[in-house]
Order: sequence, then C-alpha cells, then structure tokens
Amino acid sequence: MFHLRRQVGSCAANTMRTSKDLSQRQQHILVYIQDFIRKNGYSPSIRDIQVDLKISSTSVVAYNLKALEDKGKLKREDKISRGIRLINMPSTSHIPACQVPLLGVITAGTPLPNPEDTSESEREVIEVPIDMLPANKVQGTYALRVRGYSMIDALIDDGDIVLLQYQETAENGDMVAARLVDENAVTLKKFYHEGDRIRLQPANQTLEPIYTSPDNVRVHGRVIGVMRPMI
Repeated sequence: MFHLRRQVGSCAANTMRTSKDLSQRQQHILVYIQDFIRKNGYSPSIRDIQVDLKISSTSVVAYNLKALEDKGKLKREDKISRGIRLINMPSTSHIPACQVPLLGVITAGTPLPNPEDTSESEREVIEVPIDMLPANKVQGTYALRVRGYSMIDALIDDGDIVLLQYQETAENGDMVAARLVDENAVTLKKFYHEGDRIRLQPANQTLEPIYTSPDNVRVHGRVIGVMRPMI
C-alpha cells in the first residue's frame, strides 16, 4: 500500500561550464544533460542517459556522473530521481521546479496485489517543472511510476510517472488510483459510478473494464499530469 507524504515544493535552477579535463564520453554526457534540461525543464534519469547515448549500462553512466561530480561539473542529490544539478548553466536556462514524493508503482493493467511502496528511508522525490505543477498546487500531490499498458490510449505508457492530487472522491471520467479493497489491489483507471456499481475503465481497446460494488473501491487520488522518460 502506498502512503501519502505531503511536501511543499522548492525551486531550483542550475548552470554549466566547459572544461578540458573531461573524457569524450563525459563531455557528451554533460552536453546531453544540458540539452535535456533546456528542452524538458527537469534533469534526465540515468536510464535516459544510458539509452539516448547508447552507453552499455547504467553502471557506466553512474561511474561517469561520479567523475563529473568529482570534477565540479554537476551535483547529484541522493534519493531524488532526476536529481542532477549542473553548475554554471547560463541563466537563460534557469527553470525552477518543485519536489514531489515518488511513492512507488501502480499498474495500468490487471490490479497489482500487495502494491509496492518504499520505506521512509528509501523514498524518492522527483522534480516537476512549475509550468506543469505550480507551487500553490504541490500540497497534497504525489507521484507513482506506471507499470503496464491499459491506459496507453490516454497516452500513459509503461514506465511513465503520473502526478496525482490526493483526494478520496472522483467524478465520472476522472483518471484515478483506485484501491479494490477485497482484492487488496491498486490500479490506474478511469472512474465511473453507474448506479449500484463502479466501472474502472482502461484506455486500451484490448482490455475489459473492471466492475465492482461502490463499497469495494477507495479512491486514493486523481491524475493531474504525466511525466515521460525521453527515450
């Protein structure tokens, strides 16, 4: 089960400088990070770097990021997904962001029994650009990583991160994190109240909706945004 931890956002902006003491790979990684931040408003993940630069493994990326940090080119924040900070990046690229807790995994498919959660000591936060999530809306917002393809027609893919505003009620058509009490399962679906039943509707023509009684559903939040890895 996931548990909401409300956090107030804080803004961050960072810059980059060039140097002659970097390997070619480190130069490529540094330029990639700068371009990624300018384009997306948040920093890339290690997986983004590994895939886009066709590096053999994430461990090789991590090694080179550590080297860049040791050489004073960037900062990395522990327990923050996409927590790379560039040093001396031109002020035109200052893009403030707010931090939101990343509370685990939710399925966009068959409900996941015993939904994953992170312990307090392991919990991550992610940075969300303020044009996507203004600071006055951060309170009560959290994030979950999506597993599965049942919401693919709503442009939510496996591996995406959904931002949810915590609430216990939903309107018809809202996309929600819904707990099925009897099954001890949580799923990402569109919510419809149809008289004496609830319909949890996938956005995938190959999948059937879930029908259940109202007393078997607990809403844990409404989706307000999606963040997608750039691969």
